[in-house]
Amino acid sequence: MSNTGQEYLDSLRDGRKVMFKGEAVDVTTHPRFTAVDHIAAGYDRALKMAKQGRPVKTRTFPRSVAELRQDIEDMQELEGAQRVTRLAMLGLHTAAGRMAKILPEYQHRIEAFVEYCDANDVRVVPAITDAKGHRALGPMKQQDPDAYLRIVDRNSQGIVITGAKLHVTNAALTHELLVMPTKQMKPGEEDWSVACAVPVNSEGVVILAAVPGAEAEDAAYYPYSSRAQHPYCFVVFDEVFVPWERVFLCGETEPTGAFAHSLGLWLRLDTAAVQSDESDMLVGLAQLLAEANGLDKIPHIKDKIAELILDATVVRAGFEAAVSAAKITEDGFCAPDELYTNMAKYFATMNMPKAYAFVQDIGGGSLLTAPLPEELESPLTGPYVEKYMMARPDISGAERTRLFHAARDIAADANSARRQVTYMHGGGGLYAQKLVARRHYNMERAKDLARGAAGLEVKEAASSVLADYHMIV
Repeated sequence: MSNTGQEYLDSLRDGRKVMFKGEAVDVTTHPRFTAVDHIAAGYDRALKMAKQGRPVKTRTFPRSVAELRQDIEDMQELEGAQRVTRLAMLGLHTAAGRMAKILPEYQHRIEAFVEYCDANDVRVVPAITDAKGHRALGPMKQQDPDAYLRIVDRNSQGIVITGAKLHVTNAALTHELLVMPTKQMKPGEEDWSVACAVPVNSEGVVILAAVPGAEAEDAAYYPYSSRAQHPYCFVVFDEVFVPWERVFLCGETEPTGAFAHSLGLWLRLDTAAVQSDESDMLVGLAQLLAEANGLDKIPHIKDKIAELILDATVVRAGFEAAVSAAKITEDGFCAPDELYTNMAKYFATMNMPKAYAFVQDIGGGSLLTAPLPEELESPLTGPYVEKYMMARPDISGAERTRLFHAARDIAADANSARRQVTYMHGGGGLYAQKLVARRHYNMERAKDLARGAAGLEVKEAASSVLADYHMIV
């Protein structure tokens, strides 16, 4: 089933409680929730793709490296909420496979939920990060036990949960909240070991939405960040009832890490894919600025752009390696390589501030001080802007000015800081990538190589690699 954009908008008028600046709002009509129109357009685009013989995948999962690569490429065509839904389904499927042998009932419930989402063409968003309270303390030691979302009641019909989930992008504009543990729980933390699916309009769900970024009418000065203002949501669960068929984990501490980790893997892979393109975009932006300023032949400018090229290439290489080295799970499911996925996401995030700094350096002070769009359009001031903002005859003053506006919006305004925070914490913070990388890195082979370099006894394969390297050098 595929809904139209209008049917999606109608579905959001379901009694959900969304707060913005302390007041209840209708997200389908409020001017700050422009992302709702982009999601609606995604529904219409999906219908068009289906008519072209390219239906959006929900229930099918990649079984080979080729299918995984095609899946990732297809996802990049999807609107954001649709892509996150697909990632949530992939994460759920990964978690279900890891639980199949020990908790088959949960696997069946997950499969039924995936079928429901596909049949009803709903949008799903993961709700993972808890309020956490005192960060150095676990759930049991918190002054307020609700600092981590928990089960407060169980009965024959289902469970009741209380708590909050933070950083849930687009929760106000989606249909289902996929509640998952934020970390590996320990024995004694059974009440906080819960995973389930909760409709956004459930009794007791309250969403506090923050919508950062520029107003839509300021698109000329904010050509990048004004396109879609996706709300960042603080989701409160105030004694929310969840029927058993929608409960995927209830008191079992051992699998909690598998849930968060399974989804994190796919979110990080998607981030690496997006950051690959964004890194290339920043290279292009730096080059355009250099050309507009007449600096593209200056050695230190060329050197900075070359460094951006190398960084962008490493990010893309990590992403490509994550797909090419994908592993086939026991149930025949193709999942990206853990080490390369985390490396690509970590490297891209760590180097983003440098890329922004180079764009700022190459662009110069006009990134902040260039005349406003209104000055370009005014017959009184437009000729002055055109005359004095032109640096070379093949690039007009107006074009150069607009390029400054775009570069400021992308790399030197609130958007750049916001994206750095998003990439740093989305799918788990940087330390999480280090932990996963260390877990999946072949340390024994590295140690054997070191033993070989020291003249100690090692495995033949390890020593021959280093020997071949010395022969080449």
